Amino acid sequence: MNSLERLLTTIQFRKPDRQLVIAPVFGHAAVLENRDLSDYVQKGELLAECQLKALERYHHDAVFAIMDASVETEAAGSVLEYRSNMYPMIKYHVLEDMGTFNKLIIPDPYSAGRMPEQLQAVKRLRQELGNDVAVIGCVVGPMTLTGQLLGLEKSLFLAVDEPEIFEAIMDYATKVIIEFGCAQLKAGAHLIMVFEPTGSPAVIPPSFFREMLVSRLKQIFRSFTTAGSVANFLHIAGPTKPILPYYKEAEVNLANFDYYVGSEEIKSLLPDICLCGNIKSGLFLKPDPAEIKQVAKILVDSFEERRGFILSAGCEIPPEANPKNIEVLVEVARESW
Repeated sequence: MNSLERLLTTIQFRKPDRQLVIAPVFGHAAVLENRDLSDYVQKGELLAECQLKALERYHHDAVFAIMDASVETEAAGSVLEYRSNMYPMIKYHVLEDMGTFNKLIIPDPYSAGRMPEQLQAVKRLRQELGNDVAVIGCVVGPMTLTGQLLGLEKSLFLAVDEPEIFEAIMDYATKVIIEFGCAQLKAGAHLIMVFEPTGSPAVIPPSFFREMLVSRLKQIFRSFTTAGSVANFLHIAGPTKPILPYYKEAEVNLANFDYYVGSEEIKSLLPDICLCGNIKSGLFLKPDPAEIKQVAKILVDSFEERRGFILSAGCEIPPEANPKNIEVLVEVARESW
């Protein structure tokens, strides 16, 4: 059974040949190859090369064509500041002047900003790996993109003071996400991870998630399914327990969960959804991999009877992670059952 087959089997709650393990190695892949993170997030070929080298080293079950969380807002007109060995930050939000909203167009994934570079990363990874290893593309979620177009604080005030305008911007963001995600699927991604950090209850109330995000996430996932995605993957880290009951309505069938939510809780709240997690990302920085090994073994044992589980971190493995910790994570999965 290869890695992609293992993923498809796991999502369907059938038992694979061994525990599936997906290490969310993004910027860490650049660090492994002594490449500047700023170059990694701007050059699709470099990203793909680093992902392939990380796969060769760790032998985990997926690669990620992910640059950072600001590709879409930059393509729409926001200005970023690129810094050596760091992820970029937004210097100017395209909707700082709200009067420009009616002039915004949907970015063309084949020409706007870094979108073409991310598509090139997807294409190269799929060419190299075929259907042996899952190639995971990425988009940000509609709340996250709205916050990046406006600035987070401004977007939250707008949601309260002028909800109609806020929803119009959310609808625009949803169209951008669908266009970019479908282009990644066309380029060869097997599935798209919808990264929605601003959807966390740490940022917005659960009622807001239900009213504003569920229907838009459903629209996004249905579009991706039509375009060939093998799973509806929602990634929200942090204390997500209050919003988990809404995942099924959003048609999520693969969800990460962070260390804030225990394995027994998540199994009770999401009995029919494939789960991915939940090792604390900070543990991957530790010099001794003993704690990762212990936690990983407990997780694998906890989900063995239930199935539908991917051993992983609850969020991105830090770029500066100790490689021994990732090696141990994969080792636990390979020695399972």
